[in-house]
Amino acid sequence: MLEGKLYIVGVGPGHHDHMTYRAKQVIEESDTIVGYETYVNIVQDLIEGKDVYRYAMTQEVERAHQCIDLAKSGKIVSLVSSGDPGIYGMAGLIYEILAESDWDPKNGLPVEIIPGISALNSCASIIGSPLMTDFAVLSMSDLLVPWEIIVKRVEAAAQGDFVIVIYNPSSKKRIHQLQDTIKILLKYRKPTTPVAIIKGAFRDSQTVVLTDLENLTNHSDKLGMITTVIVGNSSTYNYKDLMINPRGYTSKYNLQEQENPKLKV
Repeated sequence: MLEGKLYIVGVGPGHHDHMTYRAKQVIEESDTIVGYETYVNIVQDLIEGKDVYRYAMTQEVERAHQCIDLAKSGKIVSLVSSGDPGIYGMAGLIYEILAESDWDPKNGLPVEIIPGISALNSCASIIGSPLMTDFAVLSMSDLLVPWEIIVKRVEAAAQGDFVIVIYNPSSKKRIHQLQDTIKILLKYRKPTTPVAIIKGAFRDSQTVVLTDLENLTNHSDKLGMITTVIVGNSSTYNYKDLMINPRGYTSKYNLQEQENPKLKV
């Protein structure tokens, strides 16, 4: 039997400058590319001459099974995802399916995750330093997770004063989830708490809005499935179109330039 391999590849936010060398390397090595159509298009210039299987957004299970079947048949397969495949990506589903088939990671089909820059990394870099202390990442999509569970997680993150990164804040059919989340956050945070809305990070369509918790919903035209929202905690502040979350150095050090005794003659 031919020895195939399955790579689960994170291609980052969509711009090749932010794709890892390893991601480009395994895509080049692969003879077969599988992925959601939008993600495949991101690497279109890297996959010429390869077998390509494109899927719609709601065909994750079919996508996963085909990747596994192709790799078992001897193909070198790259399943491409935007961001990082281990963060709200396809890695979990692949491993769930393999585990149900009694797959042996040591002797069975070789599988390797190629990590990528997630939206939380890329969006944070655009707006400054919002993730310098403990933070929580939440998705507003209740397609796979009951909304009641998401509410509990929002409440816990809000009460714990975590900086909060929100994936999938809203869609055409999903409106109340973000509104409910804001109401919960306002129980614990000031209305003036800094908020950043980043849509299409590092893509040609990128837009960035800095606002506050009270006015977040006034920017509904910027909210959608390719939008990430970052909500500050009690220490976060804005500075000249940047969002800063203090690490805590000011409590121990004077941040103004000091004379370095080692440089004395």
